[in-house]
Amino acid sequence: MRNKQKTIKNEVTLSGVGLHTGNKVTLTFKPAPINHGYVFVRKDLEGEPIIEASAEYVINTQRGTNLEKRGVFVNTSEHVLAAVVALDIDNIIIEINAPEPPIMDGSSKHFVEALEKAEIEEQEATRDEFIVKEIISYRDEETGSEIILMPCDNYQITAMVDFGTKVLGTQNATMNSISEFKTEIANARTFSFLHELETLLDNNLIKGGDLNNAIVYVDKEISEGTMSKLKKAFNKETLAVKPNGILDNLTLRWANEAARHKLLDVIGDLALVGCRIRGKVIANKPGHLVNTVFAKKLQKIIKLEKRNCVPKFDLNQPPLMDIHKIMSILPHRPPFLLIDRILELSDRHVVGMKNVTMNEAFFVGHFPGSPVMPGVLQVEAMAQCGGVLVLSTVPDPENYLTYFMKMDNVKFKQKVLPGDTLIFSAELISPIRRGICHMQSYGYANGKLVVEAVLMAQIARKPIE
Repeated sequence: MRNKQKTIKNEVTLSGVGLHTGNKVTLTFKPAPINHGYVFVRKDLEGEPIIEASAEYVINTQRGTNLEKRGVFVNTSEHVLAAVVALDIDNIIIEINAPEPPIMDGSSKHFVEALEKAEIEEQEATRDEFIVKEIISYRDEETGSEIILMPCDNYQITAMVDFGTKVLGTQNATMNSISEFKTEIANARTFSFLHELETLLDNNLIKGGDLNNAIVYVDKEISEGTMSKLKKAFNKETLAVKPNGILDNLTLRWANEAARHKLLDVIGDLALVGCRIRGKVIANKPGHLVNTVFAKKLQKIIKLEKRNCVPKFDLNQPPLMDIHKIMSILPHRPPFLLIDRILELSDRHVVGMKNVTMNEAFFVGHFPGSPVMPGVLQVEAMAQCGGVLVLSTVPDPENYLTYFMKMDNVKFKQKVLPGDTLIFSAELISPIRRGICHMQSYGYANGKLVVEAVLMAQIARKPIE
């Protein structure tokens, strides 16, 4: 049984400082409608532009996973997104008044606590989930970093860390279920090596850090000059190195806290795929670069699989809507009524069918001796399916007409011939508003994808005679 989508019941706000800017940042989590996904909103910019949490917007992975859309940035997104995924949320609005969320204590702990206060609620739509059926992998030959995704009954992750340093050594961390995140992973803080920290401080690139939000592994001898810089940066009169090789005033929460934090980062970065994953991730020497490259690869695989997934129906069973019921909803009439049955219908998708026969009027001229169904009529048939979807939301569909507004990314893959049975599948890209239906549509025949398009249509009341 497919799970329902979830969002939060109430708004919740928390404040802190940005790790790289040092400025105060306010972040607000807000409920979002079905199929909305994870979206950042920059409240500090004119027009409050939005950036969807998608791998396609990853601009770089220096000091975090940074997104950019049309010149608008959201930096270090991973800790927030990991918390959202872990609390089983599908749709949420994340408002921030700065280019980056607050660093808090360098973990996801405070974001988890805030989201729990907001409370989680189910929504009336099924969750989109990618079920892994075969091994998918990516390897960075230069660094040796590798991510493998394999079939599993639930979402599991193992992270293996090896930086080639004695102070940190080799560490592993495993999460056998997303339900373990809160107690086993969320509190793991970000970390840095001393040589990296020196570079960041010298270039004025870390202004919001202190010993409470970053573990500092001392991988080299500290000179007096470096110690002076650290005392100034952390506003501490005294600093020392603990026997375990980290700067003092901070106690490790786990001996393998670094590996746990790397696992946290994997969860946050793979949130950019755009849907839930049912499979086991094995990440060897993970980092934001390899994580997000893998997320982009996985996003493409999911899109291709979804596009080529031919719906299967028993056409001998009574349809949800026959031609008479369809005509009671749609204003179209023969010879321009281009769907014969509706097989499935929900608040977000519709599946329709058309039997293509030699008796179709358009075959007379398209083409004599070589009949082929015109592509524009295939698109029209998909749009009529969408019309059923949008008209089913009003109590008196007979009083409405449907009008095409836009079509994008139209592609014709195979010829449609007399005798073919066309199956059309259309799913909302965004919720229906003001009678506007924006949907991704596919058409299949003979077990193959024959046509696809992004369509937009609107219903309007019939003019009064």
